[in-house]
Amino acid sequence: MSVRPIIDALDFARNAGAQHGKIALSGLGRLQDYLAENSGELRYEITGALNRNAKPILQISVQGLIKLRCQRCLDELGHMLDLRTELLLAENEQELTSLDEDESVDGILAEPDLDVFALIEDEIILSLPISPRHDESECSIGSQHNVSTAEQKPHFAALAALKKLH
Repeated sequence: MSVRPIIDALDFARNAGAQHGKIALSGLGRLQDYLAENSGELRYEITGALNRNAKPILQISVQGLIKLRCQRCLDELGHMLDLRTELLLAENEQELTSLDEDESVDGILAEPDLDVFALIEDEIILSLPISPRHDESECSIGSQHNVSTAEQKPHFAALAALKKLH
């Protein structure tokens, strides 16, 4: 298992730090519940900077293919991640509370020992669709539904005849 990168978030942002690399999907424990398959890896980049108001920020970029489970047919569904987010760093709980009031800003508490992979995993989970599904034309349940509907017509006729008896 590779060493998980840890940064001092404020120091990283103020010194314009940058890290990039690859993350194995199998190493992201909380993401496993969302995945149909955990093989493969994602490319990431995290950069520290000061925004136009001289506030420390982290810019996160993640790209790669993950396989989710279609909520319609339960088959694998390829989902291309191209995540780009900017997080404003709050130096204390009070500042974080004031950031939470502004819905146009995403903020986190700046930690001196921030786990980069855990932060990236959080951002991936937040970016996932609530109910991932194939397009209807691609979903296997759609083709099964069409076949079963044709096969079920005699059954509906039988049910209608039963209904007339009562």
